[in-house]
Amino acid sequence: MTFRKHPLSLILSTFSVVTVPTLSYADPIEEQSSIEKQRVILPTITIEAMAEGDPIKTYVDYKNANVTRNGLDKKDIPQTVDTIDVSKYKIYGSNDLSVMLQGTPGVSTNYDTREDGIMLRGFDSDTGDIYRDGIRESGQVRRSTANIERIEILKGPASVLYGRSAGGGVVNMVSKFANFDSPSSVGLYTGSYNNIGGTLDINQVVNDNFAIRLTGELGDSNSFRQGIGTKTEMLSPSFTYRNDDQTLTWTTQYTYDKIDRTPDRGPNFAELPAETSIKMGFAQNGDYIYDRSEIIRSDLNYDLSNNWKFHWGVSFREAFQNFDHFYSGSSCATLNNKDKNKPPVCADNLIRQNYYWQQTANKTTSNTFDLKGEVYTGAIKHNIMFGADWVYEQREPLLANTYEDGSAKGQPIYGYIDPITGDRFNDRHGGNLKVNQHNYNEGINYAVFVQDLISFNEQFKLMLGGRYDYYENSTTNKLKPDGDIDQRRTVNDNTFSPNAGIIWQPTEHQSFYASYSKSFSPFGGSMGVNAVTGSTNLNAFNAEPQYNDQYEIGVKSDWFDERLNTQLSVYDIRKKNIRYKPDPEEQPDVYAVAGEHQSKGIEFSFIGKVLDNLYIRGGYGYTDAKVKEDKETPALQGNRLKDVSKNTGNIFVRYLPVENFYTELGYTYVGSYYGNKENTQKAEGFERIDAAMGYKNDSWSASFAINNLTDEKYWRSTSMPGTPRNYLFRMNYYF
Repeated sequence: MTFRKHPLSLILSTFSVVTVPTLSYADPIEEQSSIEKQRVILPTITIEAMAEGDPIKTYVDYKNANVTRNGLDKKDIPQTVDTIDVSKYKIYGSNDLSVMLQGTPGVSTNYDTREDGIMLRGFDSDTGDIYRDGIRESGQVRRSTANIERIEILKGPASVLYGRSAGGGVVNMVSKFANFDSPSSVGLYTGSYNNIGGTLDINQVVNDNFAIRLTGELGDSNSFRQGIGTKTEMLSPSFTYRNDDQTLTWTTQYTYDKIDRTPDRGPNFAELPAETSIKMGFAQNGDYIYDRSEIIRSDLNYDLSNNWKFHWGVSFREAFQNFDHFYSGSSCATLNNKDKNKPPVCADNLIRQNYYWQQTANKTTSNTFDLKGEVYTGAIKHNIMFGADWVYEQREPLLANTYEDGSAKGQPIYGYIDPITGDRFNDRHGGNLKVNQHNYNEGINYAVFVQDLISFNEQFKLMLGGRYDYYENSTTNKLKPDGDIDQRRTVNDNTFSPNAGIIWQPTEHQSFYASYSKSFSPFGGSMGVNAVTGSTNLNAFNAEPQYNDQYEIGVKSDWFDERLNTQLSVYDIRKKNIRYKPDPEEQPDVYAVAGEHQSKGIEFSFIGKVLDNLYIRGGYGYTDAKVKEDKETPALQGNRLKDVSKNTGNIFVRYLPVENFYTELGYTYVGSYYGNKENTQKAEGFERIDAAMGYKNDSWSASFAINNLTDEKYWRSTSMPGTPRNYLFRMNYYF
């Protein structure tokens, strides 16, 4: 479906609303000296006005974050909030969201060519907890960061703000949009593995009321793995209007992202012979994955008075993925029959791969409004936010892995690779594939919420919030004739999500807090819109949600005249109401609570200036995520949750011997984890050192970076080794 079928007027006619982040703009910067002064006090507006290549841009913290929705300072939020400037990774050539988050305290990342594999505080975030400008990035799709300014992470349950959630936190990617401060630039980059590309960022102030911006990127890169490559395209025009007294700001933006790639979805490393080279790629001839997303959004902010602000946002997102490839697999055997007219026979030393063709469209239509302001009850101050959300999601996957005609009719399709020699064969031929699954899934969510920061005085504050959600999902099996009502299923439910926090600020530089928050995952833990199938027995369907409860304490601090920011937090999250059927044969409609998963840990992060011309950023996270109780499979009790590293951390140090030149050294650590729930398959952790140097003046910048300086050999997931030593050179011209 194209955007012509979804005109903006149709979206605007919807009655309720869902989140698009509040946009903020900097006051015009008149003198370079004032910029230097503002950098010391770390204001959000100054960072947004800095050019991407500014030597200290990635070492200055943001004062607030759109992911919190309320516009408050991060020190007034009784949960951990991390903000990551994307340009800190662009100098190393990183574009994948999962790579950018490596080493972030409490975040585990595992490569999968179809998605990003992000775990927050022990719980999967890929399916429903990744957002772009407040729009949920639903579906299995690789998320482009080509037009992203920064990444914001609100850790812990966040259903009071966003509805359904797996409970580990929310990731929000904030895109670049037209404003009245950012400079324009064009850039080129080149690096290892024939990595080459160009960027365009034209931000033009037309007059005091209008600004336009056009960002774009074209990139083409091979991989260190044989036969693997990626092409990227991004184009994003935006327009911003503000009235004369700047009480009203309106931004509209369209973003087109396309990633075409030869996939490398190899087998688990445990299936490979020890002598397998990490450079061995596992794509068959003709394998491909195409990811395309289109987003259009309108964002209106209006200052009703000095103390009250109104925000209204509408958006439509369509993500499309088409893949045809062989993937994963296990060790099998030598082909003793290479006759393409007959099914091959498997014996030792080969990897036999699975096959699927899939075409999936994911659409999200959102509408939101919120009203924020200050009110007093006596001497007590309230920073209060009221809001309502409406989200409509659609997902339509088509799947095929067999032929509908010929000698291979109905037979599974396999690929075969010798992991040592690279010889490969497959059962793919020119016959017609049989579509064996075609579902149409719909999900709708209505919500109202309120949040209040109650300030009893300058030292003591109380945060209270609550949200009511109604949600309904339906699935239709489109392979059945129209009108066959037996192939459509609809389920619905509702829930309430609270949060509460106490904040003590003995000085303006120290903020201690303790908080409780709750999230829900509807329909027994379903995070997508396919909660049921077209043949689900609704009499035996238990719609009760799963819940995550979190208790967190922490302190947020400023040091050295606000040049250095730190966060320290300790948390305990419990996933509850995990259910199973004790006797599925005799009592198929009876559920019982199987047990509970628990994640507890500690996180510490820091960013800023510690000495003259010396800047640091980084942190450390300890995550102890385990199966606390499992009545269905008692043997799993006490096991660590799969794909979750117990230890994660990084530290980057940047030195500016002169104002325009810098050198940087970074260290990233990701601890070991288990690749299966039985904890029989352990993946060792890794350490990586990166280094860079760069120069920037008013007109141009250049940087040279080396990733994996010591050429460390490691596995970033159980199916993908880490990239060997590689380099990237970037140049940008500013005007």
